[in-house]
Amino acid sequence: MTRILLSGLGILLVSGAACAIEPGPSSANQKQTEAWLQLQASGKAASSIPQPSSPIERDLSMQRWLDTYQHPIPDFYEQKKGGTVSSGSSGGN
Repeated sequence: MTRILLSGLGILLVSGAACAIEPGPSSANQKQTEAWLQLQASGKAASSIPQPSSPIERDLSMQRWLDTYQHPIPDFYEQKKGGTVSSGSSGGN
């Protein structure tokens, strides 16, 4: 019985800790990013001029999408074959 009560109390404490994080952006950059995403999703800044694509543009876009299926997706990626990625700054460049 005590074990059940302690387990229940532990679950309540863990779930309470998860709710302790305040909603919303954690930095000024994140706040600005979220504002841009909301503006884009709402369509409030959308152009009133329709911008249709031409049949040639649609065909080229469709062909580009279809061409992506010509390359098989590997089971795994070998990191050494892709080159190297430097992390950090390169001394003021």
